[in-house]
Amino acid sequence: MPAVDAIFTSGGTSFAPRDLTPEAVRPLIDKEAPGMVWRIMEVGTKHTPFAVLSRPVAGVRGGTFIVTLPGSPKAVKENLDTLLPLLPKVFGLLKTATCDHKA
Repeated sequence: MPAVDAIFTSGGTSFAPRDLTPEAVRPLIDKEAPGMVWRIMEVGTKHTPFAVLSRPVAGVRGGTFIVTLPGSPKAVKENLDTLLPLLPKVFGLLKTATCDHKA
């Protein structure tokens, strides 16, 4: 099976009873990316106060970056505009096999 660099979901992140995307995705994540979640919330709240009703999840499983985005096409575009430039660095970090940091 080919490797997947990233998985993006759209929708299902509000408080509505049917919105279960965070609950479905969170158990799949090995390492959380709280900075990415913060960025999603920051971008969203610049455009609407209702962005705080979203429950985004972001993180890594194996070598795959996973992020849940809101269901609004406008919100997806706004978030992708800010997240996509970060992906080369994310992918570079995920492909790094060793750590160059000194103890």
